[in-house]
Amino acid sequence: MKIIDAVKQQHAALTTFRRDIHAHPELAFDEHRTAKLVADRLEAAGIETHRGIGRTGVVGVIRAGSSQRAIGLRADMDALPIQERNTFPHHSKHPGRMHACGHDGHTTMLLGAAEHLAKHPDFDGTVVFIFQPAEEGDGGGREMVEDGLFERFPMDAVFGLHNWPGLPAGNIAVHDGPVMASADRFDIEVLGHGAHAAMPHLGVDPVIAASALVQALQTVVSRTLNPLDPAVLSVTQVHAGEAHNVIPDRARITGTVRAFSTEVQAQIEATMQRICQGIGTAYNVNVRFNFLRGYPATINTSAEAAQCAEVARALVGEAAVRTDLKPSMGAEDFAYFLHEKPGCYVWLGNGPGEGGCMLHNPNYDFNDQVIPVGVSYWVRLVEHLLAR
Repeated sequence: MKIIDAVKQQHAALTTFRRDIHAHPELAFDEHRTAKLVADRLEAAGIETHRGIGRTGVVGVIRAGSSQRAIGLRADMDALPIQERNTFPHHSKHPGRMHACGHDGHTTMLLGAAEHLAKHPDFDGTVVFIFQPAEEGDGGGREMVEDGLFERFPMDAVFGLHNWPGLPAGNIAVHDGPVMASADRFDIEVLGHGAHAAMPHLGVDPVIAASALVQALQTVVSRTLNPLDPAVLSVTQVHAGEAHNVIPDRARITGTVRAFSTEVQAQIEATMQRICQGIGTAYNVNVRFNFLRGYPATINTSAEAAQCAEVARALVGEAAVRTDLKPSMGAEDFAYFLHEKPGCYVWLGNGPGEGGCMLHNPNYDFNDQVIPVGVSYWVRLVEHLLAR
């Protein structure tokens, strides 16, 4: 690997910074301490700094040369509502909160790149460093876009990075096209008529209708979509009744839908609506169906993906760059940025994930050994895209 020497020298200090963030996790839109740490260090490095973008987001800007070209680099800052099980010294000091997805590492690597580029501005153009809040389900990316991110800080393309357990440490995966799926959710209420469980003929049983509905929903992907269009429909909750001898008057079903295109999303929603209406008629119940659109799919643009792969190969070597990995059905709100600008979102290998070191797991920890790789990747990407 061709890690930048100056970045190697900062490895220990960046590790200390990362572990401090890990020990003090903050949830969506509550990243006040983290945002202040980031903004203070950007300002200390002489970087133009803007606070409070998208509520608790931070943006840093470095300009060099005379080119009008500009790119954005993004890291997320928020933690998850998980009770950490790790016992190492930098474990979470806040019960019920944990950096279980590596956003502490993402923040550290982007900050390290910003500090390096402030000292060594070997590029021609503008770099916008985006430290985003609330990636974990609350749409901080959307909030920053709606707060005028791209109007206030014009950029030609935007780039993101996420650590990836299971991928060898320091390897980089680049996708041409879909990387992460959309994340929609649904709520279905089945309304019947309650009765004594020993006298079912006097009621209208929503449990039976809900059971049929759960089974029928499994045909949406398997029997109505093109088999070449990836999608997932998972029922994750079924709630009904409170007693052994009472037929309840209602049942509730919830779940999630994942896809890689808006057309498939729309087809799934329409098919679910039709099935709900049919089950309602067949079982003489009233079915209320609510489909809630969440994060859109994260889809890289081809030109930017090719450039990222080129930079990655120069940094870590041909064998350590993967362009053949399947996309994930997980979701990522970097998608909101890619709906506005071309760009690319890559995965940085975090190691094998042994002992529960997987994303959103209470035993997870970011692999500090890959910090220099991530920092060097960001720096080389800037130097490549904004070459003098």
